[in-house]
Amino acid sequence: MEMPSWRRAVLKVGSALIAPDDAGTSSKYLLAIARFIIECHERGQEIVLVSSGSAAAGRKHISYDGDKLPVTIKKAMAAVGQTDMMANWSRFFDFSCAQVLLTHGDLRDRARYVSVRNTLRTLLEHNVLPIVNENDALATDEMKVGDNDNLAAMVATLVDADALIICSDIDGLFDADPRVKPDAKKIPVVDEITEEIFALAGGTTNKIATGGMRTKIEAAEKATSHGIDTYIVNGRKGATFEHLLRGNNPGTLFKRQQDPMSNKKHWLRHTLISQGELVIDDVSAEALNRGESLTISGIIDVQGDFNRGDAVVIRSASNAEAIGKGICQYSSHELMHIKGQEVSDIAEAYGYSPISEVIESNDLMILEDE
Repeated sequence: MEMPSWRRAVLKVGSALIAPDDAGTSSKYLLAIARFIIECHERGQEIVLVSSGSAAAGRKHISYDGDKLPVTIKKAMAAVGQTDMMANWSRFFDFSCAQVLLTHGDLRDRARYVSVRNTLRTLLEHNVLPIVNENDALATDEMKVGDNDNLAAMVATLVDADALIICSDIDGLFDADPRVKPDAKKIPVVDEITEEIFALAGGTTNKIATGGMRTKIEAAEKATSHGIDTYIVNGRKGATFEHLLRGNNPGTLFKRQQDPMSNKKHWLRHTLISQGELVIDDVSAEALNRGESLTISGIIDVQGDFNRGDAVVIRSASNAEAIGKGICQYSSHELMHIKGQEVSDIAEAYGYSPISEVIESNDLMILEDE
């Protein structure tokens, strides 16, 4: 099957390809991937590489015999393995590589998000290969993306990529697990990501890896909603990358949406983590659907503990469904005192006139399908 053409792609490579034998980094599967990157570079096609493998690469430096790795051990492995992983990639290329380590905190803060975006774009403009990984050595649970499939999707939206290519250890998405059912059939094209598609996903059997097919489908959902074609391909087969270079799809193509979200709307929906909830009346719910801002008078209840600038989910009081998500200009503590009131009444009661917009329309994402 022929692939849509692309100018800029994010390529995600996982731990199972970088350190396949639990003995540090290896070139076993990376040579074909590196040749693909070099050929794209020579054609003028830009690549951003999202590479897992720091913890897997560091395993040879820090021994541990248990089945489940403690967080402290995994962080230490990531710290020592990151340099091995970067050195392993750099030796394949005669052009410069740049290390970019991210946490979710870098992505959910709008100023830092824009800063990362500008850095990555500048690297590409200067023909430098950005190699992105989560900063596993330092990230806390609150600051982790959690897996590099979803991180790759976020990076793809950051750089306005045309394609996201996720390397797996199987040929794509199947209608059943091919490791259990040999007659399972590969699904070459997914036009829409539904609950039925998610139901086809399993977990991961790799104790170092954090992803699986489900996280790859989650990543595809994020990327396609931003207008990015997404592919799941087998990174263990050298022929995969020959097909990609010829413009053929050797795996599963998740087609991009024809009416993608803006970059900021995508950031609001898929990157920001909600810290609380606002329950609003029906009049305000209708106003939000017309593109208006959320005002103080329409808020019935405040749930959670959040600060100014945090993201919150908006729910309708009549059916309890989540109808929106946005950046709140008040803390939960402030809103508990003034919710449901008119600005003039607040001014009379408290001696000051607050801004009426709790969430401005340009900081609001309507969740139409939730």
